[in-house]
Amino acid sequence: MIKLEVFMDIISLQRQGFSQRDIAKKLGIHRNTVKKYLENPAVPAYHKSIKRASILDPYRQLIDDYLAEDDYKATWIHERLQQRGYEGSYRTVQAYVREVKDRRHRLAYTRFETEPGCQAQVDWGDFRIDNGNGSSSTRYLFLMVLGYSRAFYIEFVEACTLESFLDCHIRAFSYLHGVPGEVLYDNMKQVVVGRAGGAAVFNNEFLHFAHHYRFSPKACPPYSPWVKGKVERPIDYVRQRFWRGYRYTTMEKLNRDARSWLDVTANRRIHGTHKQPVDQRWHQEQDSLQPLPPAPYDTSLKVFRKVYKDCQLSYNANRYLVPHHVVGKTVMLKIKQGRISIYDDQTLLVTYQEANGTNQTVGNRLFYDQLRQDRDQLQRKYRTSKGAATRGLDNGSLFPEVTHRPLAEYEQYANGGASWNS
Repeated sequence: MIKLEVFMDIISLQRQGFSQRDIAKKLGIHRNTVKKYLENPAVPAYHKSIKRASILDPYRQLIDDYLAEDDYKATWIHERLQQRGYEGSYRTVQAYVREVKDRRHRLAYTRFETEPGCQAQVDWGDFRIDNGNGSSSTRYLFLMVLGYSRAFYIEFVEACTLESFLDCHIRAFSYLHGVPGEVLYDNMKQVVVGRAGGAAVFNNEFLHFAHHYRFSPKACPPYSPWVKGKVERPIDYVRQRFWRGYRYTTMEKLNRDARSWLDVTANRRIHGTHKQPVDQRWHQEQDSLQPLPPAPYDTSLKVFRKVYKDCQLSYNANRYLVPHHVVGKTVMLKIKQGRISIYDDQTLLVTYQEANGTNQTVGNRLFYDQLRQDRDQLQRKYRTSKGAATRGLDNGSLFPEVTHRPLAEYEQYANGGASWNS
């Protein structure tokens, strides 16, 4: 089974026009593997495996620190590790030292000039504002830049949440008129949740987002800002040419002014690297970008709740009323920008404004009126079943039905003139 990153590369290369044979050759995998995942482009599911511990694991950081100081030889490092209790072989140390040195050598000479539509880079920047009362607060800048043309999109947000991060992507793709084949990131928490064996472990929700927009996410090596220089320099450019001297009032006005500055100044400048107007190169690059999907990705927060017998569910210490026909079922809540939409599978049941505070009940009382008018519900709620001893005796009154006989017949039975069983 291939890694998620390889799967995203297969999808990205196929969208760029590469044949299955070329994709297999580029990625070093069999052509049948490429064919399998192109015919069934669902994100593969993976199960965590237990990684075998290495005797070198406790000393890897120490080796990294040594090599950050100087280009020490493996023999020198092995001797220092032995003094610290290392009992493994010299070959193990030598192999890891060679891996670290090779990785640094490759990073020093890798160029990132890209073909049209091939790559974009993304990063956050933080900007301080004066609140006017002696305090200050921070606004965060999202920036996406296309590698070939250097056209970029910016947007300011109040918090670096996953929701705002994905929303900014959606608006950036729309502004740039397409989606690049891959997007390069540093190790921001919205993208990378950890590392395993030196490889980035991506946020699962973010991988689904990337699959929806058909781009391959790439993570920079840790502490390597030069790798994504195309996005580092535009942040400085925004800071010097837009932010310096700007008088902040509201977020809405800030983003309107930023968009105007992009259209009039930033994306019309003569770029210092390719010496051409950015908008001209951008127009050329748009033909190589992938089209937007038919529908945007749903970036709302999604949680599941069970509906109680009183037609209510609980979320954030408040209660929300839903139709009675979903009592006992688990429904999905989609929360975005203070609105809660409640779904039964794909059916939207109701939408509410999220309650302020706690211990509040929010809902439409008509749902209870519908419950009172549901005859089937009422019949099932108040129906009673009779016990075996009295089943069949109910005649619609408070008394059981019995057979009535004339008194003369009883006198005949008493005198022995008739059988009691007749």
